[in-house]
Amino acid sequence: MLALPHIDAPSLKGEVHYLAGRLEQLRVQRSITNEAYLDAGAIQGAIELVANMIDMGVPQTEIQEHLRSTLHRANRIETKHPGLNWAVESGRAS
Repeated sequence: MLALPHIDAPSLKGEVHYLAGRLEQLRVQRSITNEAYLDAGAIQGAIELVANMIDMGVPQTEIQEHLRSTLHRANRIETKHPGLNWAVESGRAS
């Protein structure tokens, strides 16, 4: 998403919806720990916050900055919970 010149709220809200469902599924299946679930939930919340910022008319430059920060946080969580990103992304329809 960071490569896109314009990021819209519906796209981000769709991502939040996907993350919520996928993380819950992985937690219930015990594919991820509760700690990984909670850590990843922080990323889900950050993306939802950015979607709300878009709805409020925050400039795209600031949106991009917040998304970059969220990506860095996600990378730190992946380091803490190796394989979490793969587990989340493997649930996407091809």
